[in-house]
Amino acid sequence: MFDLSPFYHSTVGFERLVDLFEEMAGFETPTYPPYNIERISENEYRIAMAVAGFAPEDLTIKVKNNTLTVSTNKPEEAGDYLHQGISARNFVRRFELAEHVEVTGAEMEIGFLYVTLKRESPEAVKRWIVPIHKGLGRKPAMEVKKAA
Repeated sequence: MFDLSPFYHSTVGFERLVDLFEEMAGFETPTYPPYNIERISENEYRIAMAVAGFAPEDLTIKVKNNTLTVSTNKPEEAGDYLHQGISARNFVRRFELAEHVEVTGAEMEIGFLYVTLKRESPEAVKRWIVPIHKGLGRKPAMEVKKAA
């Protein structure tokens, strides 16, 4: 287990991130189904998940508290297999989303589920430049300019 306490004294507002690292340190990462995460542009991403054997109605996609969950609850198929190398077992796969990352859509094509994501930074979280005024006792006007 890692001791993350040194990060507490030099960060402000990252408590959730540090808590997330502490939670993740104790979990084993599932490997099924395999997936890729790709950057489409500076603020757009796409998760491609291999879901061969599943139909769109077999899958559920939920977003709650910055956690994207893809799951299935497909009934087990009975069969007399001599070899079963194609896995179509039920799964739950979770992805922690950064703040202001939204799921914008999902589609299936040739055995892959594609979930698209976009980061939208609201005006309140964009970088600001705060001017410093000279003089004592002078009440400066509240002038704050947004950085380009």
